Amino acid sequence: MKPYIASLINAIILISMGAWGYFDSDPRAVTALIPVIIGFILLLVNSGVKNENKLFAHVAVLLTLIILLGLIKPLTGSIEKQNSLAIFRVIIMILSSGWALKTFIKNFIEIRKARK
Repeated sequence: MKPYIASLINAIILISMGAWGYFDSDPRAVTALIPVIIGFILLLVNSGVKNENKLFAHVAVLLTLIILLGLIKPLTGSIEKQNSLAIFRVIIMILSSGWALKTFIKNFIEIRKARK
């Protein structure tokens, strides 16, 4: 799969799951909007990723890695609160971000091999 498609799917999942988490929390947790913001930034850089612009691709990889690591704390918090919907949302975001990151890394390796 092309990295820009994986990044686009990840961005949509981050936006939808993050927005769901924001509107589902009581009181509304502003930190639930972090995946939404990162998802929108990923959407903005996606055309650059599609055009194989190195800068945009590296920005997308960095943001994907940051959100992947940043979702660990919300997962542990959701588990502690025994909130099954929150656990589901966070696991979906972690899986999509991990998959997108794997797709980026695989593509970077393929490009390197093609240069040799």
